[in-house]
Amino acid sequence: MQIDLVAVLPELILTVALCGILTIDLFLPEGRRWLAMPLSVVGVAATLAAVINLAGGRHVTFGGMFVVDRFSVLFKVIFCVAALIVFLISHDYLKDDEIHQGEYYTLILSSLLGMLTIASSRDLILIFVALELISLPTFVLAGVRKSDVKSNEASLKFFLFGVLSTTVMLFGMSLIYGLTGSTNLTAISQALEAGSGLDQIAILSIFFIIVGFGFKVSIFPFQWWVPDTYEGSPVPIAAFLSVASKTAGFVGLFQVMFIAFGGLADVWRPFLGLLGVLTMTFGNLVALWQRHLIRLLAYSSIGQAGYILIPLGVASATNRDLNNEVFFASVAYLLIYAFMETGAFAAAIAFGRKGGGYLVSDYAGLFSRAPALALVMAIFLLSLAGMFPLAGWAAKFFVFKTLIDGQGVWLAVIMAINTVIALFYYAAVVKRMFFDEAEDSRVIKVPVPLAGALAATSAVVLVVGVLPDLFGQLARQSVPF
Repeated sequence: MQIDLVAVLPELILTVALCGILTIDLFLPEGRRWLAMPLSVVGVAATLAAVINLAGGRHVTFGGMFVVDRFSVLFKVIFCVAALIVFLISHDYLKDDEIHQGEYYTLILSSLLGMLTIASSRDLILIFVALELISLPTFVLAGVRKSDVKSNEASLKFFLFGVLSTTVMLFGMSLIYGLTGSTNLTAISQALEAGSGLDQIAILSIFFIIVGFGFKVSIFPFQWWVPDTYEGSPVPIAAFLSVASKTAGFVGLFQVMFIAFGGLADVWRPFLGLLGVLTMTFGNLVALWQRHLIRLLAYSSIGQAGYILIPLGVASATNRDLNNEVFFASVAYLLIYAFMETGAFAAAIAFGRKGGGYLVSDYAGLFSRAPALALVMAIFLLSLAGMFPLAGWAAKFFVFKTLIDGQGVWLAVIMAINTVIALFYYAAVVKRMFFDEAEDSRVIKVPVPLAGALAATSAVVLVVGVLPDLFGQLARQSVPF
């Protein structure tokens, strides 16, 4: 089997970078441990350059298990950008908490390696290995504050639910392998089409695989680990889990459902549509009662997962054009969500570490203390709510249009109701920042790296809100089937 080294060059560069950083960190004196961050940035930047160099081409290697196309390149870029933003928001946070930086950045790079791999995976074995490479480092990262009981609890819950999801998913994958004799996604699709297409074992396999991915992307009722894990983890890691890790889970789910099980879309469509409705409704309703901002963002991310999932509720086993639109809507929402959510967590860190806490009540009068930070935070929250002309409105518009075109009017109505519900808890925080009286008069100074992350993410949210086709065209051109 001939290996295309060009196709795997980004993964090779990242592997060398993470091993190098871990090794170099062993010999750095205590006062130089901060160098792990710039070295990690260089490693990810080099990886990103290698990914961009692959844009426009198509590479297939490892016997069809690993494919580099527009879809994989797009998400590899998103994963690298998300990692760079997390590095920026982690810089001062780690110094304040005295977290060992070498291990921290090495673990993030290890998880990032899994994300790059899953974007190109076209085989169940490689998808499974990539998911585990994503998950195992994050189990450790969630509990990196070893003396913090909440951090320990977050890590343990995350680990237990992660192990359970892995077991369920692996069982589903083994069933489909036993039925079709292959783990290649395209070969599975061809084998199912050649057979009855509705074999009960295939349906059972689909169910277990969806359940396994449901834990990874926090779909109802598999989301119970999310609030406690996000609250107990270092906030940059909560951002990393909410954005990069969730996106990677959806990338794997989309590939399996559309490439391997596309011919059975009429079977899994109602199930995923129902899960999308339950997920967004549960996330938004529970978020209404949250008084801790990180828990609010955690339940918000559950609701957002429902918006990303619900277009699959109108997928078709025979209408290829409709499936293209379904795939486009979910991918476009994922792209926009990545910047909205990362920015919201970055703004929470900017305030929580330098001027207050993470309770929603702490944000009272923020505009009088830090006008720029209050404006940026409002941009992210209102964008998550879907307010025009911020990027969130475009994400929701793409999904609404797809649901209507796919004759899923009832899904669109439920999504509209949920959008209104979500506006209440997002607007409640904005109201506190701009109209309530501040209880603390201290001026908030945002560190330069964190300010850079806020500037970059808010710029994307503002520009894409006005020019939605910037992400729309990327999503539309990324359809891998």
